[in-house]
Amino acid sequence: MKKTLLTVALAAAAGFGASAASADTLDNVKQKGFVQCGVNNGLAGFGSQDSAGNWAGLDVDFCKAVAAAVFGDATKVKYTPLSAKDRFPALQSGEVDLLARNTTWTISRDTQLGFNFRPINYYDGQGFMVKKSLGVKSALELSGAAVCVQTGTTTELNLADYFKSNKMEYKPVVFEKQEEVDAAYDAGRCDVYTTDQSGLYAIRLTLKQPDEHEILPEIISKEPLGPAVRQGDDKWFDIVSFTHYAMVTAEEFGITQANLDEMLKSENPDIKRFLGEEAESTIGKDLGLDNKWAYNVIKAVGNYGESFERNVGQGSPLKIARGLNNLWSKGGLQYAPPIR
Repeated sequence: MKKTLLTVALAAAAGFGASAASADTLDNVKQKGFVQCGVNNGLAGFGSQDSAGNWAGLDVDFCKAVAAAVFGDATKVKYTPLSAKDRFPALQSGEVDLLARNTTWTISRDTQLGFNFRPINYYDGQGFMVKKSLGVKSALELSGAAVCVQTGTTTELNLADYFKSNKMEYKPVVFEKQEEVDAAYDAGRCDVYTTDQSGLYAIRLTLKQPDEHEILPEIISKEPLGPAVRQGDDKWFDIVSFTHYAMVTAEEFGITQANLDEMLKSENPDIKRFLGEEAESTIGKDLGLDNKWAYNVIKAVGNYGESFERNVGQGSPLKIARGLNNLWSKGGLQYAPPIR
């Protein structure tokens, strides 16, 4: 019987339940001395490990940023690589403090699994990759195709909905692990690979002959990707949320890793408050952190734009355009609440 996102979610909830949530994640993290972060087990640009064991990616940067906010030290983080199936039980059970694994925010995951999502650190959408030799230029030409897809994901459900709504037939070729999907597609076991479009750009780089594959123009879903924490711990939720918003705010202010210390001299009261230079501010204390928490985040990983460009943008092999992930002031959707 084919698994679906709902069956996986309900099984996970039954096995672990909301009781795994605690109201003192920050205290627990400080006591053990590191943040345990659940990440992808191998997706270039978001979460992957090199031959020397070093982790990198947009989500990995976020894990480092949270560690920097809490400890003033981005190295105080440990990574738990998780499959799509294992990621939710790992967060529910307390195996990880934070899930930063290019995970889509949906109502069922928010309500049934006992999670809190926010913010969105990457606005994405599901797409399709095909071999150029097929001569296919649109997803609407895929009727009858064999489609490789990972089970236990929103991708699987979106795929079914798209083909049904367009009155097309397809043969799902389903695997539990992403590396299995990658290998099956590269071996020609299916005609099409579907997942988040950002993932397709990353996966294409790993194929035997990347230039022989193309990503079709259609985006068939909304995939707001971002970190998740357990419900019932508002302070930890605030820390995780405003870590991202600090990175966005820094970009809005024009603060980078390179000019950070120079910006400490700014006379702008908003910047002084943001960087912990305003003595009367209690922002850090209110979060349960040092008043230099935002300074420490930017010192460790840079602003949001720097992290984006380094990991998935023009400074990376993926070379994905900012698009919806640009600042709101530049036509994108990245928008941070005032930090004041």
